[in-house]
Amino acid sequence: MFGAVVVGIGMAGNARIQDMLAPLPSSVAEKFSIKGFVCRRTLGDKQGVPQIPLEEALCRSDIQVAFVCTENASHEEHIRRFLEEGMHVSVEYPMTLSYTAAVDLCDLAQQKGLVLHEEHIELFTPDFKQLKKDIAGKKLEEGSLHFTGGLLKPGFGFPSFSGIARLTWLVELFGELTLKAATTVEDEDKKHMKMTAHFLTKDQKPLTWVEERGEGLGRAKCVHLRFDSCTVTELPAGQREPVGLFMQDLVLFGRKLQGDVPPEELQAERVRILHCLRLADGIRQLCHR
Repeated sequence: MFGAVVVGIGMAGNARIQDMLAPLPSSVAEKFSIKGFVCRRTLGDKQGVPQIPLEEALCRSDIQVAFVCTENASHEEHIRRFLEEGMHVSVEYPMTLSYTAAVDLCDLAQQKGLVLHEEHIELFTPDFKQLKKDIAGKKLEEGSLHFTGGLLKPGFGFPSFSGIARLTWLVELFGELTLKAATTVEDEDKKHMKMTAHFLTKDQKPLTWVEERGEGLGRAKCVHLRFDSCTVTELPAGQREPVGLFMQDLVLFGRKLQGDVPPEELQAERVRILHCLRLADGIRQLCHR
């Protein structure tokens, strides 16, 4: 069994607690035992799970795993502290708000023989899985992904980091990308922001990512992917699965802890995660110029 603590009680933190209290039967998720949660607010027990101080979570011998579900700006500090205490860590994306910090933490985990897992539930969604199947073997000519959503609270970081799930989609679908240009347009009065990043694939085909947020904007993803044989302008519905997204991610994390994920898959995932964070850092730098 892996004794676990959840740090941060938002949507993700609550999902983690619920999934460990009612794990997927006959799966590695049953190996997790929730020992407590950490929150800045005083909440008392949640579903019978006690609230405990961070310092207690860091030193308890019955806790081997930490789920970091705080605002993005505090991910790095929490990951480092738990790793230094010899605990495995699962963190919501993005791992950190800088590429160099992420490399440092990955190296620290490797040196200590610990698992540092970055959650990416967007790769488990039915629309992404179906899209990946639909375009397999097709040659991209050009494409774009435009995301819209409401305003974010402080602490989520620059849009290229807070929206790294969309960037991960593009890299997972089309391989490593080269950043060519990036801009942001902000209207503080209208509470509106639009970031645009331009990439080239390894085959020198153009890809554009737009991350747009504003007050009252509905959450949506629009794609326009032109291939040599067809054009995709709508995301496929895909088939809904009986297992929730966070549960699927919990099972993956558990498989890593048990050593059931092949080393080559772990290395490929690390390369993808760090590549996306490097691109996110590059976008921020270009936009700040």
